[in-house]
Amino acid sequence: MAQTNGCHTTSPTTKPQDFVMEKVLIVIGDATELLDTMYPYYRLQEAGFQPVVTAPEKRLYQLVLHEIKPGWTITKEWEGYTLDCDVPFAEVKEDDYAGIFFSGGRAPEYIRYDEDLVRITQHFFDTNKPIASVCHGVEIPAYADRVRGRRMATVAKCQFDLEVCGGIFVDEPCVIDGNLVSGRTYRDNGFYIAPWIQQLEAARESKS
Repeated sequence: MAQTNGCHTTSPTTKPQDFVMEKVLIVIGDATELLDTMYPYYRLQEAGFQPVVTAPEKRLYQLVLHEIKPGWTITKEWEGYTLDCDVPFAEVKEDDYAGIFFSGGRAPEYIRYDEDLVRITQHFFDTNKPIASVCHGVEIPAYADRVRGRRMATVAKCQFDLEVCGGIFVDEPCVIDGNLVSGRTYRDNGFYIAPWIQQLEAARESKS
């Protein structure tokens, strides 16, 4: 009996290597936005990729609901689900991964200064692998000096972070600039995730 994407099949002609899934990094930290993270996590699995969570250290991380509370003018975080880190930044071997996703929430503000995360980020831009970013996720490639001249969507409050680092802010639910796909917030999940996964699928097919 074979297994593909967690589903058991009974095809006698199926070889185990047919189900080896390419790995894709998802970058998180404490206070990463829940829907920013979990929607692409499961969409990757659905498309036959293995999502690999990377963070500053190997431990459990607290995801949050990142919203403006009624009556407030600034964002508040409500605790959501937790998520384990599969591999810390320092142990990531970039060549092992087909693509990368920069999730939003408060985490990017704090983790962007990590030297290993900068190294990882620059690799995916420099090798033209499929990249996706949402909301505050832009703060990571911006700090890594990889948004110059690139068109990106992000939450409005991060427009300055993008533009001061040379990027071009676009207020749209899905912005595709070469290998870089971005959305503004989790409300854009239904628009920008599919084009990113299509890029991953195209890259996978080109290797077969």
